[in-house]
Amino acid sequence: MAKLLEGKVAVVTGAGRGIGREEALLLAENGAKVVVNDPGVSYAGEGRESKVADEVVEEIKKMGGEAVANYDFVDSFEGAKRIIYTAIEKFGKIDILVNNAGILRDKMIFNMSEEDWDKIIAVHLKGTFNCSHHACVWWRQQAKEGRTVSGRIINTTSDAGLLGNIGQSNYGSAKAAIAAFTIILAEEMAKYNVTVNAIAPIARTRLTTDATPQLAAIFQMVENAPFDVLNPKSIAPLVVYLASDKSAGITGQVFRVVGNMIWLMSGWRSVAMRKKSKKEYWNPEELDDVVRDMLKNAPPKENMTEIMQEVLKEAQS
Repeated sequence: MAKLLEGKVAVVTGAGRGIGREEALLLAENGAKVVVNDPGVSYAGEGRESKVADEVVEEIKKMGGEAVANYDFVDSFEGAKRIIYTAIEKFGKIDILVNNAGILRDKMIFNMSEEDWDKIIAVHLKGTFNCSHHACVWWRQQAKEGRTVSGRIINTTSDAGLLGNIGQSNYGSAKAAIAAFTIILAEEMAKYNVTVNAIAPIARTRLTTDATPQLAAIFQMVENAPFDVLNPKSIAPLVVYLASDKSAGITGQVFRVVGNMIWLMSGWRSVAMRKKSKKEYWNPEELDDVVRDMLKNAPPKENMTEIMQEVLKEAQS
């Protein structure tokens, strides 16, 4: 019986550790040839250690799969091109791009440096654009030459961007932009038979333990629970599905995923509206009652505290 991704070629950025590693391993287990990209930086984006990508490549080879390492940085436009062309040159094509690479530099706005802001935006948002751009250029050229294209892009957003989270104005802004980028890119690439979706994963990784010590104790509690709902392995199955031909027609969507739970997310939409009976513009003095009435009657917003409570409840049930 053919595997789900038999004959496919995948690129996973930031695949040396955590969620990216699990994505690369499960993609390979399901038959894909994988480019394991990771320069081996710290959670803050410092240093370099090529062995983290090499070790995942060796794991894939030991299970009988095919993989090659790449150590380029996604925030470099030319580096991202090399990542994509590693797949094309080594395996002849690219079918799947998983934009997973990320770092954290959490600080309150008054403590955040320009570099802290720029680096997070560069790695997450620009990195997602860079890799997607080069893959989409190649897919478009293939389509122009009359070749069959069936591309898949899976981006990585976060509840920090979809819902907001204190101390993460840089990270949350990048992740919110990635969600918007996903929706727009899905529309742009539909004519070329390329689907674009995003996941908002919750899992125990360096970015949620080493970089955010306040979460470490909570995540440790879950690790020792009967069901490890925060194991990064739980993220990969959705990515494999979205990367497969079975997901045809599903595009421009954002999914939160953690443990045994998947949510379909819906972005900004109007939840209340007031219109003046007269055809005239609003007066600032009358707007206080109007705005407060809309807020009073609007459905409550989701927040990260509620989501984490639901995750903990599932782990302990």
